[in-house]
Amino acid sequence: MFGKNKKLKAENHSGFELDVQEIFPTLQGEGPYVGQPASFIRLGGCNLACEFCDTEFESYQKISFAEILQKVKNFGKKLVVITGGEPMRQPIERLCDELVRLGFLVQIETNGTIFRNLNPEVKIICSPKVTAGKYHQIRPDLLSRINAFKFIISKSNKNYCEVGEVGQSKTNVPVYVQPMDEYDEAKNRANLAHAVSLCEKHGHFLSLQTHKILGIA
Repeated sequence: MFGKNKKLKAENHSGFELDVQEIFPTLQGEGPYVGQPASFIRLGGCNLACEFCDTEFESYQKISFAEILQKVKNFGKKLVVITGGEPMRQPIERLCDELVRLGFLVQIETNGTIFRNLNPEVKIICSPKVTAGKYHQIRPDLLSRINAFKFIISKSNKNYCEVGEVGQSKTNVPVYVQPMDEYDEAKNRANLAHAVSLCEKHGHFLSLQTHKILGIA
């Protein structure tokens, strides 16, 4: 959180138990499924440490595969969003397979640095991050699976003032731009105006953090 989290490596195990920050019902606030009622599975830990990240993902606990499924079934939302932290850090293949089998629409929100061979029905939204001062190309096997890109945009942060090229020009998938929340009213207004200008110039879609606007989780 805010770049102070420990960077954790990818894990490989059975997936019968996962590190989970929280599971809760809400509305999807960002990207292509914005406004849709959803069950969020926020997994713990991340392999990156982004200074602007305002999501708490380090106070997690191990929860069994069965308990995760039961909570999601109890919420009864068609859309299930698996996010983090970085959800691809953990072996979520088994969880995704079962959610798809049960008829849920499954969306993953990933930074695009880790590949897992997920069920082909899973929708992957990639929000690339700058590491070592630049954006890096998405590996081809993951790039071919991405359903949408979401770039965080800041007017004043040189690393995030433009939509980076990570391989998306090779694919025909939507690109969303989302103003960075810098907890500064003047900066946020500038970020929004800059994001709008990028949409107008390049034909991208604007993504707003509507859950913050609505005051919901």
